[in-house]
Amino acid sequence: MNEKILVSVAWPYANSPLHLGQVAGAYLPPDIFARYHRLRGNDVLMVSGSDTHGTPITVTAEREGIDPEDVIDRFHRSFLETFLGLGLTFDLFTHTDTENHWEVTLRLFNRLLERGYVLKQTMEALYCEECQRFLADRYVEGTCPFCGYEDARGDQCDKCGKPLDALDLIRPRCKFSGDTPVVRETEHFFLDLSQFNEPLKEWVATKDYWRTSVRNFSLGMLEEGLRPRAITRDISWGIPVPVAGYEDKRIYVWFDAVIGYLSASIEWAKNRGTPEAWLDWWAPERPARSYYFIGKDNTFFHTLIWPAMLLGYGDLRLPHDVPANEYLTLEGRKFSSSRNWAIWAPDYLSRYHADPLRYYLTTHAPESSDSDYSWAEFLAANNNELVGTWGNLAHRILTFAYRNFEARVPEPGELTIEDREILDTVAAAFDPVAADIEACRFRAGLAKAMAAAREANRYLDAAAPWKALKADRERAATIVYVTLRVVDSLNMLFAPFVPFGSEKLHATLGYEAPLFGTQEVVEYQETERRHLGLTYHGVEEGSDRWCPSDLQPGQALLEPTPLFKKLDEEIVAQELARLG
Repeated sequence: MNEKILVSVAWPYANSPLHLGQVAGAYLPPDIFARYHRLRGNDVLMVSGSDTHGTPITVTAEREGIDPEDVIDRFHRSFLETFLGLGLTFDLFTHTDTENHWEVTLRLFNRLLERGYVLKQTMEALYCEECQRFLADRYVEGTCPFCGYEDARGDQCDKCGKPLDALDLIRPRCKFSGDTPVVRETEHFFLDLSQFNEPLKEWVATKDYWRTSVRNFSLGMLEEGLRPRAITRDISWGIPVPVAGYEDKRIYVWFDAVIGYLSASIEWAKNRGTPEAWLDWWAPERPARSYYFIGKDNTFFHTLIWPAMLLGYGDLRLPHDVPANEYLTLEGRKFSSSRNWAIWAPDYLSRYHADPLRYYLTTHAPESSDSDYSWAEFLAANNNELVGTWGNLAHRILTFAYRNFEARVPEPGELTIEDREILDTVAAAFDPVAADIEACRFRAGLAKAMAAAREANRYLDAAAPWKALKADRERAATIVYVTLRVVDSLNMLFAPFVPFGSEKLHATLGYEAPLFGTQEVVEYQETERRHLGLTYHGVEEGSDRWCPSDLQPGQALLEPTPLFKKLDEEIVAQELARLG
């Protein structure tokens, strides 16, 4: 029976283009995972969208002297183009400024309020007398009281990952004026997380398959004890609080952003004309698994806050896994947008293809510890591994078959022990690679696929069909047949990681139906608002295609061209010169 797999992807703030640290941490891994499960015939729903209510957007708008809507339009469109270029197959990539999202957010707020999980409290907040306003958490910076990091934000420390209240900061300063803010009282609504502390502790304790860092961090927070956390703020941007007397306050972004996974699922179902279909992934009584792909700085919100909200609302599925990644650094230093120490995804895609990046970022995935992006290592990984080991294997055997066997898969003779051994070796890689991908160990899964490709190269070099062709054409045909089947099998193993090259190879091997579907930007009108989103059209096939090749003799081949491009060594110096 096909499984229902919900792939929930972190919502990026629509205030800047994506950089490769974000791609490696939160956006490439879920696509690998989703593509694999689609090949298995599972029913995947992969959703995300632009976070349009975060204060980073208003910070950008104020800095540039434009409206927040203009910032959102610019970067939401940038996200869509980037994801298309990278081949990320969202079933829906939407945004939080839709009527559907507002409606779902208010529904959750009201239900949690009715059930006694949301309460009113007077709180102290920082007020900038120069700006004459309360400062949202992102409007405040200061020193982290836990690790001493001097540029911690008022909601969280990027260095140690601890969630913060702006009042926790040592030597707080207004992000705009630079002045030291004063403390004033204001009344807000709070999510009473303390009511969920024990249920969450019991729930997290059962997640022995979670990444150690994610589970330990979550249990550590629960041991300290969760406290009520404000879910409204004195700001003018965002979803209005649906309670009389609070019209000048807004629901704060951390509360409404995580609801986006649910609202996007509901929007997807409505768009298809099947408004109840989202329940297949969200109703607890229906068989499904949900995965949340994020960077480690968002762990608290996805392993504790969002599950608390789901428990409070009731009748909704809790996360199965939250495979949060560590950080990707760049040439030994932390990515920094302000210092332009970053590789922006749109800039990368203007010069290079997506597959080399997908391959390299997976080999350096920060799954259990921070990892580093190096242009020299990127070049070596592309030229020596993606091109040298895998691409050349496929290209040379296809070229040889196309030229010497009438552009068809030849009829084999009797298989030797060596022929059967290489077929068995590659076939044996399917289960281990699958196990790694299903456990979100993408780095290990790709390494096993590449190891199988190296074995295939050794077989082909030893068998040497170009030599056998002169003395024994039937033996040459057998070697070509075996190697084509091996390449076809390897292509399936590589497909979730480097889908563009895999689709090309799949077609060259003579298959008419694609491995995957197509992705496109869609536009529709939601009352008075124009809406742009990303939609994936899958292959209409529910069978499990994750299996060794059954390539048949006589199948016509297309004229082969190289799958990947070797890069010039000069790009390393050129790209290093661009940094900073």
